[in-house]
Amino acid sequence: MIEILSFYKFKKLNKIKSLRKKIFDKIFENNVKGLVIISPEGINGTIAGKKKNIIILSKYIKRIILIRSFDVQNRLNSNFVPFLKLKVKLKNEVVPINETYKFNQKNKKNYLSPRKWDQFLKVKGAKIIDARKPFEHEIGTFKGSINPNTKNFRDFKSYLMGLKKNEPIGMFCTGGIRCEKASNYLDNKGFKNVYMLKGGIINYFNKTNPVRSNWLGECFVFDNRVTIKKNTKLGNYTICNGCRMPLHNKEKKSPKFKIGLSCPKCYDNLTKDQFKRFTMRHHQIVKSKNNYKFKKNIIS
Repeated sequence: MIEILSFYKFKKLNKIKSLRKKIFDKIFENNVKGLVIISPEGINGTIAGKKKNIIILSKYIKRIILIRSFDVQNRLNSNFVPFLKLKVKLKNEVVPINETYKFNQKNKKNYLSPRKWDQFLKVKGAKIIDARKPFEHEIGTFKGSINPNTKNFRDFKSYLMGLKKNEPIGMFCTGGIRCEKASNYLDNKGFKNVYMLKGGIINYFNKTNPVRSNWLGECFVFDNRVTIKKNTKLGNYTICNGCRMPLHNKEKKSPKFKIGLSCPKCYDNLTKDQFKRFTMRHHQIVKSKNNYKFKKNIIS
C-alpha cells in the first residue's frame, strides 16, 4: 500500500536554493515521488511512497526547516503512486495570490474541525466560500457553498475585497493552504469573522462518516488519481491529456473521448504531434500503475 502525505508550513525560509537541493536529494534517495514547492514564506507539498519512507521524509523536512510540526498534514492510502516523477520547485509564494504572507502574531487563525465545520454550515447568514477553481467546484462541493468563478487564485483576491467585513465567512479548499493564504490577506484588511476548514476537504473526508457528510460529489486532486470520493477511495473521473480537464461519465461516451488522449472539449483542436505525445504519456501512467500492482503480487 502506498501512502500519500500532503503538508504545508508557513515560515520564513532563507537560502531556499540550498534547501531545495537537500530536500530533493533526500526524497529521491527514498524512492518517493510528488511535488514540493519551497518559497521564502514556507513550504507546501504532496509526496507518495512506502509508508516507512514517508515517515523518514516527514521527520527530515521538519528538522531541516526547523519546525516541530506542519501547520496542516493529511495522509491517505492509494493502490498506486499517483505521480510520474519528483519535482521540487522554487516559487515566490507557496500559493500565488500576488500578496506576501504577513507573519503577524496578532492575526488569529480561526480553524474549524470537520465537526465544527458541519455546525458552521448551519449558521444563519454565514457565507460559505469554495476557494477552488470553477471546474473543481462543479465536480463536488459542500451544500450551499459559493464559488467565486475566478480563473485563477490571483483573481480570488479581487473577489475577497467585495465581501463585508462584519459577515461570518467560512472558506474551504482541497488541503487548506489556499484558504490559509486568503485568510491571512483578509485578516490584514481588517476582517474579523473569517473561518477555515482545517486540513481542507481531505481532512474532512478522513474525519467524517460518508453517510453523514455534507459533501456532494467527488473531490478533484492534483495527481493521477484525478478525483477521490468522500470515503477517500478512487473517484470516477478521468483526466484528459489534451486539455487537462476532468471528464464525467457522459463525456466518456462520446466517440471523441480517447482514454488518456482527448475528449469532446479538445478533440478537434489536437494535432498529430500532440496525439503522439499524449499517447506516450498515457502509457507511462498505465505502466506506473501496473508496475506497482505487479510488485505487490510478487510480495504477497
